[in-house]
Amino acid sequence: MPPGGYPELLRYFTLVAGLILCARHQAFAADLRLGIVGTDTSHAVAFTSLLNDPATPEHLPGARIVAAYKGGSPDVAESASRVDKYAEELHSKYGVEIVPDIATLLTKVDAVLLESVDGRPHLAQFREILKGHKPVFIDKPLASTLRDALEIARVAKEAGVPWFTASSLRFSDGIPALRIAGLLGASVWAPGPQESHHELDLSWYGIHGVEMLYSILGPGCGQVWRTSTADQDVIAGRWKDGKIGVLRLIRPYSSYGATVFSAKEVHTNEKDLYTGYRSLVVEILKFFNTGVSPVPQQETLEMFEFMDASLRSVKAGGSPVPIR
Repeated sequence: MPPGGYPELLRYFTLVAGLILCARHQAFAADLRLGIVGTDTSHAVAFTSLLNDPATPEHLPGARIVAAYKGGSPDVAESASRVDKYAEELHSKYGVEIVPDIATLLTKVDAVLLESVDGRPHLAQFREILKGHKPVFIDKPLASTLRDALEIARVAKEAGVPWFTASSLRFSDGIPALRIAGLLGASVWAPGPQESHHELDLSWYGIHGVEMLYSILGPGCGQVWRTSTADQDVIAGRWKDGKIGVLRLIRPYSSYGATVFSAKEVHTNEKDLYTGYRSLVVEILKFFNTGVSPVPQQETLEMFEFMDASLRSVKAGGSPVPIR
């Protein structure tokens, strides 16, 4: 019993309880408040689970999804059939507030994840997000055309807003082992379903395979050619330093893998290179805290130039075409 008796003991416990509540409040306040634009992709729910649910084994502390704007594209089945379902799950399961527009979202968050599954509205949505001057992660596809990708980069630079985009496959646990010494080239395979509204056809899903190829070989491709059948696309690129990369996209779906070549070694991944979203979300949080993109912007834009060149090659009967 303290010298002051029960009143002093009561004051002591009140002080301790207050300190605990204050610490809890400070810990919560330190979390980045994140907002989602586009609830029409499973990524919106997967990312929120990693950030908002401490019980999930892969939980990442330091940020929470607090608000979301549904968006949606009525003419894209993959969007229209899921936008309301995922919005309800975000709200009921994870406590995310569903807001009526992007402007409202911006008043509630520190950074934004542009998640809309359809790449066509990304430029218009990005212009609205820029008004909040907050860092932005843009999920795949960055855009549905090379023109829009270049314009996103231009308006972001003009506004001074940091952004980046990446597929989760870029940060696969199996990718680092494929960057062997004396690398001469790589052959990558991935799913290649297409969506008719996307002018740049590989941007819809083929972007995963393109990211894998670039994460292994790096930028610097100078020439591209492509051939296609109903079930697959094969795109080859000649890098300016002599490396050759080949990307095979298989429809409707396939595993993710790669074989890499040097003069002394041939190496193929032993497990599927898809290893989930946690590594990507780790990079997103680093970016939101530092403003430094883990993927050079010029490499991102070159990947869109690569996809654009592949489409021009198809129109030229499979002839090699230069990257612009």
